[in-house]
Formats: sequence, structure tokens, C-alpha cells
Amino acid sequence: MHPSRDIVLLITHSGDFYTVDRVAQALSRHGAKPFRLNTDMFPTSVELATHLSKSGNRHWLKHDEEYLNVEQVRAVWMRRIWQPQLATNLAPQYRSACIRESVTTLDGFWDSLREARWVDSLQRINIAENKLRQLRVAQEIGLSIPRTLVTNDPSEAREFFLGLKGKVVVKLLTPLSYSMKGSSFFMYTSKVKEEDLLDAKTLSYCPMIFQEQIPKQRELRIVFVDGNFFVGALNASQYAASTTDWRCIDDKNLGWEAFQLPEKLASRINLFMKKFGLLFGAFDFIQTPSGEYFFLEVNPTGEWGMLERDLELPISKAIANTLLKK
Repeated sequence: MHPSRDIVLLITHSGDFYTVDRVAQALSRHGAKPFRLNTDMFPTSVELATHLSKSGNRHWLKHDEEYLNVEQVRAVWMRRIWQPQLATNLAPQYRSACIRESVTTLDGFWDSLREARWVDSLQRINIAENKLRQLRVAQEIGLSIPRTLVTNDPSEAREFFLGLKGKVVVKLLTPLSYSMKGSSFFMYTSKVKEEDLLDAKTLSYCPMIFQEQIPKQRELRIVFVDGNFFVGALNASQYAASTTDWRCIDDKNLGWEAFQLPEKLASRINLFMKKFGLLFGAFDFIQTPSGEYFFLEVNPTGEWGMLERDLELPISKAIANTLLKK
């Protein structure tokens, strides 16, 4: 029997492997007990209950025959939240209502864990996921960013394209991939062609982010964990002629290399994370042939498994240490 409050709750989903397993193993080596909650299995395979009364409040959940008393939870790793997997034969109106109520129930349940140490809290993650806020803060602390336009106006997009002589890429403002392997519904960063803008009426349905295409020598994935940096670099010359986004390449064919961040850049990333109050973040940067660094974005729950796998960077250990920090 483990003593009170030695349990670490790992919030994830049933299709998530490697990273969550590595963190669980690191926690176990410290003597803590990891409790994995696959959010997509609620409410079909996960049970929870919240009792509120004058005599006191109780919160518990049960998953795969394991029982969790919230009072024992010392820390929470917010890895992923997925919508519930429900029967396909549910009528659409009932299905949407069940999903809505399930998500809302979990949102309420997280409040019972407010005294635990979170990496990171949902409120801070939600604030930090705003790409325009990221770019503004990056500018304010002295990081270079590409010239950027967010619009649903085709004429604005065309003018931006012409002003940059066609050196423009386009992407979405929200992530659509939730694992190391991406997903079947994922829009990669793509180079804009002039013919794409001849009939850009789709912008009326889905605003997009257009950015100046920055020349690449390397692309960096910088993983920040409570003041520690773990960096993987890709030589852009290996794929730049065929794609603008390394994520569309089979990760087995990517040659990640270790990389040492300049002290000035590390200091500014530290300041960036303090601005958002985050303990974890996965940054994407471009290093140009002239040696300048451009901030692209940070994902507060981003991927890092490939760096631990290919470069043996101890990211899972750093996350476990941060979760168990007093």
C-alpha cells in the first residue's frame, strides 16, 4: 500500500504510447505510483463519482479495475484529452449530447485535483495555445518571428503573397495531430502557390495563418521542461526540396541530431515560458543559413518521444522529476 498522495495521474488516451509509458516508468523508479486515465474511455469504460455534502466532499474514479481516490493524487501530467469513444449506432442527437456531457463532467472533475501539482494546468495550456498570443509574446521578448497574416479575406491573402514575392506558407491555427505519428486528419504547413489564391473562397469558411517562408538551414524541436532544454535538429537540406514540413516525412527517415542552444536564445525561451507560467513546452524554431533563429510556435503538450528515442535525451526523467518536485 502506497502512502497518501504519492499517486501521479497521467491524463491521456488509449492510442498514446511510448511517451506516457516512459514517464510512468520514470515515476515508478522514484517510488511513485502512476495512474493512467485514458480520457477517450470515459464514460464507457471509466467510472467516476463526485460526492458533495456538508459532511465533506469525495471524488474517485475507476479505470481498468483500478480505483483512484483523488485525495491520494500528488501530481497530474496533462498529456492529452480526447473525446469519448461512443457506440456508432447512437443517434446523432444523442451522441453529441453524450459527448458534451462527458467532456463537461471531466472538466468539472479536474477541479477536484486543484491542490495537486500540474504539468501543466489546463487554464495555462489553453491560454498558451493561442498562436497569435504566442507570436506577440515572442516579439515582445526579442525573438524573431516570420511576417504573419491571419485572415479569411482572399484579397488580403493575395496582397500578402505578392508583397513577399510568393515566398509564403500556410497552416491552421490549431493542432490537428495528437501523437508522434500524426493522424489521418492533419494539415501540414504548405507552400502557397499563385493558383491557390485565384479562387480562395474557402477562406470564407476557414480563416488561416499565412507566414513568410523563412530560409532553413536547420529546424529545431526544443523541449523545455522546468528550465531544462532538450533539443533535436534536422538538416533542412535533406527534405526542403520536397516539403516545407518535416512532420509529413516518415519519422524513421528523419535524422535527428543533438544541438546546443545559444545562451541568449535559451534565456529568451525561459522568459517566454515564465510569461505563460508553463513548466513544459515543445518549441519549433528555424535556424537560417545566416545563423538567425526564428520562432514558429510552441505546443504546450507537444511531442518529444522521437528525441528521447533517437537521441536518448532524458525528457521523461525530467518530466517525472518536475511532477514530483516539492
